[in-house]
Amino acid sequence: MAENSPRRVAIIGGLRIPFCRSRTRYAECSNQDMATAALKALVERYHLQGQRLGDVAIGAVIKKAVDWNLARETVLGTSLSPQTPGYDLQRACGTSLSATLQIGHKIALGEIEVGVGGGTDTVSDVPIVYSDRLRKILLRAARAKTFGDKLKAWSTFRPGDLKPAFPGVVEPRTGLSMGEHCELMAKTWQLTQQEQDELALASHQKAAAAWKEGFYDDLVVPFNGADRDNNIRPDTSMEKLAALKPVFDRSSRGTLTAGNSTPLTDGAAMVLLASEAWAQSHGLTPLAYLTYGEVAAVDYVDGAEGLLMAPAYAVPRMLDRAGLTLQDFDFYEIHEAFAAQVLCLFKAWESEKFCREKLGRDRPLGSIDQTKLNVKGGSVALGHPFAATGARIVATLAKLLAERGSGRGLISICTAGGMGVSAILERP
Repeated sequence: MAENSPRRVAIIGGLRIPFCRSRTRYAECSNQDMATAALKALVERYHLQGQRLGDVAIGAVIKKAVDWNLARETVLGTSLSPQTPGYDLQRACGTSLSATLQIGHKIALGEIEVGVGGGTDTVSDVPIVYSDRLRKILLRAARAKTFGDKLKAWSTFRPGDLKPAFPGVVEPRTGLSMGEHCELMAKTWQLTQQEQDELALASHQKAAAAWKEGFYDDLVVPFNGADRDNNIRPDTSMEKLAALKPVFDRSSRGTLTAGNSTPLTDGAAMVLLASEAWAQSHGLTPLAYLTYGEVAAVDYVDGAEGLLMAPAYAVPRMLDRAGLTLQDFDFYEIHEAFAAQVLCLFKAWESEKFCREKLGRDRPLGSIDQTKLNVKGGSVALGHPFAATGARIVATLAKLLAERGSGRGLISICTAGGMGVSAILERP
């Protein structure tokens, strides 16, 4: 470990390819195709050709077996020096924020001078595997020493064994999807569909305005025929959203619809981080600095917590370490896995009972100024390629702080498995 005090971690910038609904523009693209496109663009933007970076951390949630060394293969697909190492990691929807934090830790400790954190995900090019019965037959046949033993292994084969197995985005311990879990949270916190639709509408309106004003022009690079995110609905309205039926609880009690939930999305995003000395030596001005990070997990299996409520714990812990309050921010980038998740967080932080019993605090964290929330659109509008969302948010927030000239931003991301990842970005 480094003996000196931690160094400041500079965010130089970030790039992504457009986020596209699954089975549209990137239907034939792999995780590596998208990750390589995003990393290549980052290398070209910051003139990193031939340079050896300290490390590159990239993750994906839905991966094929061939992607076992995704980060390293992505590096080798660019013009970076082949001496640049890379490693994979995965923390569901918090993957690329965790990757960014890990690279930041290495820089802060003096282990490396510069690195990249990012993520990629496709729901279009998913791994389709043999059924478990057929897999076992194939393995038994492969182990067989004689022709008779091979026939014996195949004697148990049935036509139904050919049915392929598709990956499911469900919690292994409950069998429920994230949407079903979030529907339970919405009931716990007594959210209405109208409240969720209002947040979703604002997300689309802000994203559409951001694209129109050119905010994303230098954050998004064209790829495979797409030049902008294709999920944004600038013409949506409360009337259109209200007409949509619940999708996770189809009874009259359901409130989560396709309109106030993130769509299945493909995409990739990367963030370049460095020490101040490295940035200065390369003539680059940091957009912002990564100052704090925190992770948390909750017990959702026994019904004690909501699956996506871990940020309700991660953020307060991080605030305490930073000596800040929830109101001490100029921007709030809270991942909209579902509009309900964001609203549940707000209600928890505003609840005296929750903050006293769950967080051990004398008083609630309070509310935020929602005019500062996801000001350039959130995941409901922009889309959510699971492992890429964190890097998308970091790049967006860093640019916002740079344009403002100073300030502080809060990042909060919920993940599958009952976890949450949070971070603070600052520009002095």
